[in-house]
Amino acid sequence: MSASRFDLAGQVVIVTGGGKGIGKVYVQSFAEAGAAVVAADIDGAAAASVAEDLVAKGARAISTRTDITDAAAVDAMVATTLKAFGTIDVLVNNASLMSVLPRRSWLDIPLEEWDRVMTVNLRGMFLCCRAVFPIMRDKGRGKIVNIASSRVWEGTPLRLHYTTSKAGVVGFTRALAREVGAAGITVNAVTPGNTMSETQVASSDPKYLAARIEGRSIPRAQTPEDLVGAVMFLASRASDFMTGQTVNVDGGRAMH
Repeated sequence: MSASRFDLAGQVVIVTGGGKGIGKVYVQSFAEAGAAVVAADIDGAAAASVAEDLVAKGARAISTRTDITDAAAVDAMVATTLKAFGTIDVLVNNASLMSVLPRRSWLDIPLEEWDRVMTVNLRGMFLCCRAVFPIMRDKGRGKIVNIASSRVWEGTPLRLHYTTSKAGVVGFTRALAREVGAAGITVNAVTPGNTMSETQVASSDPKYLAARIEGRSIPRAQTPEDLVGAVMFLASRASDFMTGQTVNVDGGRAMH
């Protein structure tokens, strides 16, 4: 009975930003747990590659090219999922704008870049939640897992817009949890520490990445696999009485 609470077999899971980096690992991990997965990414080719690899291994997986800032594209993502799998049980709001952002003083951030970060990281999440809500409401249950960042606990500088948007994810999570709880839907967040994903490694100076290990209670680099357990727990029945919460996974650097 206890083990069944953690069982994700047969669940239908959408992961935005599922074609690359940490999102790719989430998609693969859910598929390995027996879920039907949807890799949604603005890079349609990357998402397709992930899904095709999983299908070749016997998993139930599809991909969608999705710009989460476009309401029509998000609605199409949901429609594609319903056509393929008939329902939606879990939404992991992982897509965000981060790795392409230069680290620089807040005074040097162009206004259009600030607006773009807020559009992707906040509006995109809002649109995705709004699109899956009717399906989850009608079935009387659903799981939404939002990916924020441990930067919000530390006040990490040099990407002020990104840090601000991820603080917004925490507030959004709390408020939405109160609005949808009566429908049987839980909304929780995870704050990853600096993670050695393929996109992070490609966009960061090795000295910066090494410095991020300092101060961790577990003194090693964080990998995408370190996040999987928390995300899958929040997507499972084992967390049915948790909502509006933010789980920090950073090796004990920030004691939230």
